[in-house]
This record gives sequence, C-alpha cells and structure tokens, in this order.
Amino acid sequence: MMQTMQRMMMLAALCGSLAAPAWAQAQMAGTGTAVAAPADLYNKMLSAEEKEIVSLADAMPADKYGYAPTSGEFKGVRTFGEQVKHITEANYGFFAAWDVPGIKNSSDIDKLTNKDEIMAALRGSFTFAHAAMSKITADNAFTPMGANGGTRAGTATRALAHMMDHYGQLVVYLRLNGMVPPASQKPSR
Repeated sequence: MMQTMQRMMMLAALCGSLAAPAWAQAQMAGTGTAVAAPADLYNKMLSAEEKEIVSLADAMPADKYGYAPTSGEFKGVRTFGEQVKHITEANYGFFAAWDVPGIKNSSDIDKLTNKDEIMAALRGSFTFAHAAMSKITADNAFTPMGANGGTRAGTATRALAHMMDHYGQLVVYLRLNGMVPPASQKPSR
C-alpha cells in the first residue's frame, strides 16, 4: 500500500514537472541551465513500473498463471496470466497512434497460453512503450493528437496509472498464493 502511494506521489510530481514544459524551456533559453526532457522523465517512471511488474509476473510460478481468486467478490475476474496479458495489450494500445514500429495485434496476445510466451510479450510491450515515450518532447507533450484531442503527456500519464492499477491487482493474486511481491521483500543481510 505504501509503495503504491509513493508511486502515485511520484506520478503526481511528474505531471507537475510537465505542467508547462514549453514555458520552462523558453524561460531557460540562453541561461545555460539544463531543462529535464519530458521523454527522460516519463521513461524513468516507466522503467520503475516495468521493473516491478516484470519481477512480480516472473515471481508467480507458471502453474499459477491460470489462478483467479474465488473467495470474496472476485466473480468473473481475470486470471493472473490474463492480467499480465491485459497490461501487455494496454502498453501497445495506449501508444498505437504514436507511429512507433513493433505494434502487436491484441488477438495474438490473447492466444498466448504459457508463462514464457506471456513474459516475452510483456517485455516486448515495455520496449514498445519506452520507444513511444521517447517521442515526447517539450514541444509536443501537450499538443492534441487524434480525434479525441488527447496529448502525449496525458496518454503517457494514463498508461502509467493503468499499469499501477493492475500491478496492485497482481500483488493481491501473488499474496493470495502465499508469496511476497519482489518489490516488498526485505533485502537479505
């Protein structure tokens, strides 16, 4: 719970740091002061999420990828493997319109059945998401894109929030199977 709150605070700080990148860049022009690149900030956040999600997905044994909770209000929820595939599909879906090579068809991801295939697809989706986020600049971060008028900064922020939501769900699945998520494990001395 504390880690989720810390990530949410970091995400809020990231959003705040991007509130007016063009203005900040204009203010700093000619001063010799470096301005953080939006792509670097977003990729740093994405790397943190990637590390936690990939390590958690890898920690679940292959024979538990079909696990879904049944006790309590869990009727109809995705299995652990379906949750991981959903994150994978979303990583491609959020950035599909960004002209980044390597997009996958969601029906291909849906067909994956074993942990090794799902983990490979998950890792590939993060590579794709990093390539997309690398396209965010101070000049285009808040420029409307497509018919809905969303921006790159808004889409990237939404993608990160979505990942955090599903990370939290995966943590519950792992803990219900008697395991502590890698990010919550105390370092051995």
